[in-house]
Amino acid sequence: MNAFFRKKSIDQLQLEGAKNSGLNRVLGLWQLTAIGLGGIIGVGIFVLTGVAASKHAGPAVLLSFIIAGLASAAAALCYAEFAGLIPVAGSAYTYSYAVLGEGTAWLIGWDLLLEYALVVAVVAIGWSGYMQELLQQIGIHIPVWAQGAPGSGAGHKVDLIAMLVSLGIAGLLTLGTELGAKFNSLMVIIKLGIILLVIGVGSFHIDSANWHPFMPFGFHGVMSGAALVFFAVFGYDTLTTAAEEAKKPQRDLPLAVIISLAVALCLYIGMSLVITGMAPYETLNNAAPVAKAFSNIGMKWITLIISAAAIAGILSVLFSFMLAGSRIWFSMSRDGLLPKWFTKLHPKYKTPYRPTLIIGVITAFVSGLTPISEVAELVNIGTLTAFILICSSIMVLRVKRPELKRGFKTPFVPVIPLIGIGFSIYLIASLPVITWIRFVVWMIIGLVVYAFYGKKKSNLTKAYNNTETKITKAE
Repeated sequence: MNAFFRKKSIDQLQLEGAKNSGLNRVLGLWQLTAIGLGGIIGVGIFVLTGVAASKHAGPAVLLSFIIAGLASAAAALCYAEFAGLIPVAGSAYTYSYAVLGEGTAWLIGWDLLLEYALVVAVVAIGWSGYMQELLQQIGIHIPVWAQGAPGSGAGHKVDLIAMLVSLGIAGLLTLGTELGAKFNSLMVIIKLGIILLVIGVGSFHIDSANWHPFMPFGFHGVMSGAALVFFAVFGYDTLTTAAEEAKKPQRDLPLAVIISLAVALCLYIGMSLVITGMAPYETLNNAAPVAKAFSNIGMKWITLIISAAAIAGILSVLFSFMLAGSRIWFSMSRDGLLPKWFTKLHPKYKTPYRPTLIIGVITAFVSGLTPISEVAELVNIGTLTAFILICSSIMVLRVKRPELKRGFKTPFVPVIPLIGIGFSIYLIASLPVITWIRFVVWMIIGLVVYAFYGKKKSNLTKAYNNTETKITKAE
């Protein structure tokens, strides 16, 4: 059982972060921030705002976003401290390895691999739906057999567009992190520009009477709304997985985490004010509340703008989460917990192309052949678990290693980490039973893989065996 709790030295990890790992250091502050924004802001900004307002908080959905943002910020500040302290690829997996031990790190890495892959698959299906809708509006019709997975509609055989976009993003990530980051940055610029346009135009059509009553469901409704929209205010953890591709990781990673969450939260608050001011909150419970609010005032052209924003936004989500999944896979393989074969970098582009392409192929098949309702409950129990571990680790390190030089320090420890832990536990406890079953089954499989492969092949096991051999020979 000792193997489960053995740790990687923080000093060793800092040395690893400083030396050349083979990955190209090409990401600056803006590109890292764009990866974070790509992970946080998806099509949910046009959907969750309306759903949370109509069913939970009313116009006070503004407060729901602020509370959810503050709770998410608690975890973000802890991520920021770790990002500056341990600038190594792997994010929560690597941080847990240094503080809580190999077994915990394995479990969180194992779970995040599944979470990120499922997010990519589900989001690819959603992107396909928006793309098909946009193509139909300009007169291009996809054959019925290629419009969706079997069981998703009459005559559907495969969701061809979902498969192609999964493979396309994998190919883009393989061709180079810098090229992919430039593409992602462009998508984020388009997305942010359109969101600002929607907020700006909508602000001229606000009727303040729609904000009364401001809190129709009481403060309990505000809190239940915060629980719902919390899943729209994280994703910044994806940028910390690219630590070894950052030009100045100890400076830029903490800043990128904080900036990406702050910008995203401001946009969500702006969208909340506009949509609840344009239409009565009771009318916002539909699949496209923002588009419908504009259509009701005779501005149907805005639906094309929203579709374009959704397409750009979802592409950036796909990029961020596939990047995160492949980098965690790469880190786990480099540590010996998964086969070393996956650590082979592309000879020309210097990217971990093997895990990247495998994730692309797997998500292509899942998104192309499985109806979206059966892919996964899109609730990130793995991410919430990672939040709990990261916040706990910050408190542990402050006690055990107070002397460590920290480029960024989480303020008000232990209050801030405890807020992050408390809110994450609250959300995990509210998840449906099927999510817990999937989580437990995947964890059991992970423990079996670790017991029969990871524990034996781990670099720490090899280092221990080598030390024992030297001692025996000396004797």
